[in-house]
This record gives sequence, structure tokens and C-alpha cells, in this order.
Amino acid sequence: MEKPHFHILDGLRGVAALLVVVFHVGEGFATSAVDQFLNHGYMAVDFFFVLSGFVVGYAYNERFKDRSLTLGGFFRRRLTRLHPMVVLGAVLGALSFALQGFVKWDGTEVALWNVIVAMLLSMLMIPASPGAMHEVRGNGEMFPLNGPTWSLFFEYIANIAYALVLRRLGTRLLATFVALMAVSYATFDIFNFSEMWSMNLGWTLAGYNLSGGFLRVGLCFPMGMLLQRIFKPWRIKGAFTLCSLLLVALLAVPYITPIANNIHWYNSLYEIVCVTVAFPLIVQMGASGVLKGRVTTALCNFVGRISYPLYIVHYPVMYLLYHWLWTCERSIEATIVAVVTAVASSIVIAYVAMCFYDTPMRARLSKIGAKNKQ
Repeated sequence: MEKPHFHILDGLRGVAALLVVVFHVGEGFATSAVDQFLNHGYMAVDFFFVLSGFVVGYAYNERFKDRSLTLGGFFRRRLTRLHPMVVLGAVLGALSFALQGFVKWDGTEVALWNVIVAMLLSMLMIPASPGAMHEVRGNGEMFPLNGPTWSLFFEYIANIAYALVLRRLGTRLLATFVALMAVSYATFDIFNFSEMWSMNLGWTLAGYNLSGGFLRVGLCFPMGMLLQRIFKPWRIKGAFTLCSLLLVALLAVPYITPIANNIHWYNSLYEIVCVTVAFPLIVQMGASGVLKGRVTTALCNFVGRISYPLYIVHYPVMYLLYHWLWTCERSIEATIVAVVTAVASSIVIAYVAMCFYDTPMRARLSKIGAKNKQ
């Protein structure tokens, strides 16, 4: 008997992906991390990790236990699900960089072969170190042709850890591990290892970013797994709408710094509460809800289907928007049109990629995997 599908969780992933797009639009206008529009939008990644831990545990725990799924089979399934869009994202990033004229943000020209190397390494999920010849944009991104790929890098590591270690832990031991990771996360954040009182880390190999990225996924993914193991549905009405509004509200909160006494760690405390309380609560509510109403159901299903393609394809569009915004002064009217066009284009490209590339490619790879298994 096939397990029921958590459609609302898919929809919430789509809402979070849309919020990431809006957050990245705001990067084109921000002067620092403090005045970013939708200021805590980067925490959508932490929500993704919690959600992923819940869904992966739900989908694969029992199959591992009854031995209907092998390690090889699990890795094939996850690669089939995730990697086709990683490859497309690298290609689109290279095309976007070409449209900008093969120049870094400071105007330095970049050789074509450097871009090709960057694209191939991105396809293989091999990160670039700051200053490397294939770190072509010059701002230190792990994946300079498509910045958000960094979170997929950590997602892959979480999936490997799940298959090899985490799924084998008993519930109490898993809870202990989550508690230790929560303490580590809180210590790192409150004692300001990031030097900006924020966990907006992981996108570069510079400084404490790698450690911060591991802490984010190391807490959130196992937390989602733990939530799945102890999950018991609640009676929730309008779960998709309510959870969506909660996500918007949480990510839209400005950077928290009481100016009077300059207590910066208030922002760190807010992040900790979001990750350890609010996001698991939203996943619990979303998993408990039932879709009702044609409009809500259609909207939830649509944003859920395009969520992953949208997350992957939108940043090459954002690169073009930033280039347009930063090259010379623009009128308010032209800027509004450009922003709307960038967001709409991202959604259209994501939908086209889903229909004509991701879905058929995954189906083809699944058939190949099934034949090899036979």
C-alpha cells in the first residue's frame, strides 16, 4: 500500500522558494545584511533542511528496515531527484555570466575556459575556494555560477549522513544528537563566530562559513527526522494558508538590534527560536493539515511542483538583474518593471524546466536504474 503524500509540505516548500526569490531581489538594493528586504529570508534554507529531514525519514525509513531499499538504491533515487536540476543550474549560470560579458563584479575580464571549468565543477558539486581561478564572479561563492547550489552541497552531505549513520540511531539517541547540535548552533550564533550576529552562512568557504553551514544542516535535517519519528497529526484547519502566513511573517522580521543598548545577540536569539521551535511547528502543522478548496489545492500543488526548479534557476536571473541595477542609475518605474520581469521570468523558466527537462529526465533515469537493478 502506497503511503499518503504530504501535499501541504510540498506547497510550503514552494512558498519558501518564492520567499527566497524575493529575498534575493532585495540583495540588489541592500547596503548591508541589516537593511535587507525580507531580512531573514536566508532562513528559508533552514526550513528546507527541517522539511527535508522529515520527508526523507518518512519516505525511506521503513524501506531500509524491511530491506526493500539498498544503500545504492537510495543514493540513485536521491541523485535522480536532485542532480538533473543541479546540472541545468550550472548551465544557466554560465549563460547568465556570458550575457554579462564574462566579467567579475569589479569589471575584471574572465577567460572562457575558467567559466567552463566553473560550470563542470558545479555540475560535479565541487565547490570553489575564494580567489580560485574558477571562482569567476569574485565574491567568494562556493558555486559562483549559481550561488544557491551551496545548500544542495550540504543537502547531499545530509543525505549521505542519513543513509550511513543517522537512520540507524534510536529515537532517544537521535534526540540527544539533535540537542547537542542545538547547543552547538546556539553557542556559535550567540558568541558571534560569524562576526555579524547571524547564521546567514554556508555559501562560501571563507571564514567560519563552512562550519556554519554544517551546523545549520547538522541541526535542522536530524531535527526533521526526529519530528517525523514522533509525529502524530493534529486537527488543523486551513493549514496551508496558516503555515504560509507564518513563514512570511517569520522571514520578514527585520534584523533585530535594540539601538539603545546595542544588544546584537537578540538577532541570534531570534534565529535560534525560529530553527528550534517555529520551523518544526510549521512542519508539524503542515503535515497534519488536509487540502480543501479548489483554489487552495491548485495553488499549493503548483508552487509545490515548481519549488525545486525555481530555487535552482532563479539566481542566474538575479545575476542579470543585479548587473542591470548596478551598472548605472535607473528610474523607479524602470526598476519596478525589471524586478517584476525577473521574478516572473524565474517562475516561467522554472515551470518550463520542470515540464520539459526535470520531470522527463528523472523518469528516464529512474527507468535506467530499474533496468540496471534487474
